[in-house]
Amino acid sequence: MRSPLEIENREQYWLRSRDVSDSSTVAGDDYFSEYDILRADEMTTADLPQADSDTVREIDRDALDQEILTGKWQITGSPERIEDLFPKLVADAEDGIVWAVKAMTTFGFENLPMYDEYVLAVYTPNYFDHGDVHRVRDYIRTEYGETGELYYKPDIYTKKGIDATTVGKFGLSTPARYVE
Repeated sequence: MRSPLEIENREQYWLRSRDVSDSSTVAGDDYFSEYDILRADEMTTADLPQADSDTVREIDRDALDQEILTGKWQITGSPERIEDLFPKLVADAEDGIVWAVKAMTTFGFENLPMYDEYVLAVYTPNYFDHGDVHRVRDYIRTEYGETGELYYKPDIYTKKGIDATTVGKFGLSTPARYVE
């Protein structure tokens, strides 16, 4: 399996689980039925998660309107830690335990203290589904011993350009929907 440490291209600075696995379970449809998760096109405003602020509520509405409900727990660490975890998490995606995983370098974020050199993104298909989001978080903590703060960033945040340098512009305190 290709190592995430081989990622050196500043244009494409990630390695997705489906790039290194042929398994149909990686980011597959079976995950929805296995964990009883609604798809984006099945969601309504009644399904919006609780929000701590009007800003977060508006972002959630945008996610619903645009049907962009995927998100990810972010695991940071040393190159050695990321190289060790990536194939294990890919195997978890192949086994349907997590939906998908992506290894990324932090090119462009070298001066931000919250990021290490590499980040693993462990995806869930619907961040409105607290049960699945927290099941995956608990799995990461239990299976891999992640005890520090984990950030969960919905893909709508990425699409909107919300990161550590822009949170203030959006009226947010952190570039994540959940910090646990």
